[in-house]
Amino acid sequence: MRESRTKKSLKNAQVNLIFYFITLALSFFSRKIFLDYLGAEFIGLTGTLQNLLGFLNLADLGIGASIGYVLYKPIFEKDEKKINEIISVFGFLYRRIGLIILSAGIILSFFLPLIFKDININLGVVYAVYYGFLASSLIGYFINYKQTLLGADQRNYVVVGYFQTATLIKTLIQMAVAYYSTNYYIWIAIELAFSILFSIILNIKIKQTYPWLKSSITEGKVLYKDYDVILKKAKQMFVHVLSGMGRTQVLPFLIYAYESLTIVAYYGNYTIITSKLSSLVENFLNSTGAGVGNLIAEGNKEKILEVYWELFTIRIITASTTAFMVLTMVNPFIKLWLGEEYILPTIIPILMVINLFMNQTRGAHEQFLYGYGLFQDTWAPLVTLTLTVSVGLLGGYIWGLPGVLLGDCISAMFLFVLWKPSFLFKSGFKLPLKVFWINYSQKVISVIVCMFISWWLLSFIPINVDSFTNWIVYSIISLILFELLLLSAFYLQFKEMKQIFSRFSNIILKKVC
Repeated sequence: MRESRTKKSLKNAQVNLIFYFITLALSFFSRKIFLDYLGAEFIGLTGTLQNLLGFLNLADLGIGASIGYVLYKPIFEKDEKKINEIISVFGFLYRRIGLIILSAGIILSFFLPLIFKDININLGVVYAVYYGFLASSLIGYFINYKQTLLGADQRNYVVVGYFQTATLIKTLIQMAVAYYSTNYYIWIAIELAFSILFSIILNIKIKQTYPWLKSSITEGKVLYKDYDVILKKAKQMFVHVLSGMGRTQVLPFLIYAYESLTIVAYYGNYTIITSKLSSLVENFLNSTGAGVGNLIAEGNKEKILEVYWELFTIRIITASTTAFMVLTMVNPFIKLWLGEEYILPTIIPILMVINLFMNQTRGAHEQFLYGYGLFQDTWAPLVTLTLTVSVGLLGGYIWGLPGVLLGDCISAMFLFVLWKPSFLFKSGFKLPLKVFWINYSQKVISVIVCMFISWWLLSFIPINVDSFTNWIVYSIISLILFELLLLSAFYLQFKEMKQIFSRFSNIILKKVC
């Protein structure tokens, strides 16, 4: 079973990496086209509306996030009958949720003239974009719910492959529309059309992959009371989803409250970079999530702990690399990509990096918490959401954008650095928390020391970053230098790093031989 988990995780990671690098280049080029031809205000509008609609997805009640936990055991046992029953219940619940979101979305649309009363974009465009995004999101509830099985079965590469292909083609067509006609209505029509096309193709593929899958909404309505564990875990997950939505969706509104849609768009230029870097990490490492659930279902505690420390170490390394890249390379890239006027004050990327590091390292804790089904700490995300909003409001009033981001950093520190590891070690691993803190502190100190040594050494390299060629050269040199220092430091200090090297060396040797 172990080889099967590893093979599936690697396949997920490989597909994610291929599409990541393709979409990375296209996203920056398309962002430039959209800003130049559609305008910063329209791009700010689309981002704000997507975040606004994100709140409606709270009606999910955490069912989507908890269903994977329920599926791990029957997938491990290859119980097709139970899987059919769970997916049927899932389809029935998602049908109800979709109707709730549709109703709430229609009601919310009445307030759009008040929310966007000070913008220079026609109200008809606002409504077209809003309902286009709303319809796209509803497809997931009425049609695409079966894709959850692919994720729980470590076959998320199927979803990624079709989704990213559709996204690439869609973006290219939208770029052409922006360049030749700047027609907002055609732009959003393309967005919706590709959501429908992706849905049709994905469901055909699911049917091919699981020919025995015969889910029924009607059967789900009859069976859902027998699967009260789904609703129990979903109710717990709802609060966690609420917190996550609060931290990601509230920020643009807080920024908009104290700044403007233009600043939202400027900040979006930075977040598109950090999100692409984060997606590289998340797509690569989240491919192990279902494998973790499968491992926990198997019940080997020693192996569970070994895998946790390896995944946590990899998370620290990738988060540190991402942070270093943002601090070293983003402002020069923004200047070359869009122009010097789009550069935000230095404090902005610093706060973003602090938040980014905590968000990326949390993944190891959350994968194991999900695998154990530990969602009952519902008070913690409520405190986190309160910190995000209260500190963001106060900080935004005093300092503007930096103050809003400070609130997000403080809430992330409480939830992802202080509480989540404590909860996992106490309720999941049954180990004292000091085991985690000693390891975590040593790793963070090593990262900070390696960063400062890297910047000191880079000061002796005379490269004027005045072109993309020089930027690429400088970035490669910086990254190689930092990685050599960081990996060497970790290899010398931590046994799990030696285990990681050994594991990957064996995989490479098997492929070569």
